[in-house]
Amino acid sequence: MGLVISRFMKMLYAKKQTRILIVGLDGAGKTTILHKLKLGEVVITTPASGFNVETVEYNNVIFTAWDVGGPDKIRALWRQYYQNTEGIVFVVDSIDRERISKAKDELHRLLSEDELRDAALVVFANKHDLPRAMSVSEITDKLGLHSLRQGRWYIHSSSATDGQGLFEGMDWLSSVIASKAK
Repeated sequence: MGLVISRFMKMLYAKKQTRILIVGLDGAGKTTILHKLKLGEVVITTPASGFNVETVEYNNVIFTAWDVGGPDKIRALWRQYYQNTEGIVFVVDSIDRERISKAKDELHRLLSEDELRDAALVVFANKHDLPRAMSVSEITDKLGLHSLRQGRWYIHSSSATDGQGLFEGMDWLSSVIASKAK
């Protein structure tokens, strides 16, 4: 009897483990966001030339977060990280108007992959605290988000340096992933 209760309690309070990708163009703030979520502080980083892997626990979900570099040469390797991915965090530089169409192309290419068909998508409109940042609605339009999956995406303005907006996006992502597990 004790074993049955023990197993029930374990199932009731078990933490869901999942894999997410953190991707976006170079310089968007992917690594800074990862460190802010993991450590709660800003860590001085250099542009990622490969990938970083961190485990982040949030809302009873354990995320294995793969922060994959954004330069052109590295983006060709993103496919290596798609398998078993349940969530995508796509980071956009809100002040980089010149490359927003390139970000759109990369996002749509990413979402056309079979392995990512069921992955939930969070878009962080990062650097929103800086002058001349595009609004969330402008980024939504420029990325063509309304043409994507019914309700399987969420966008929020963010600032990786002060954490603004990050928890709202992670709340949504952990909720979607937890509801899929039921």
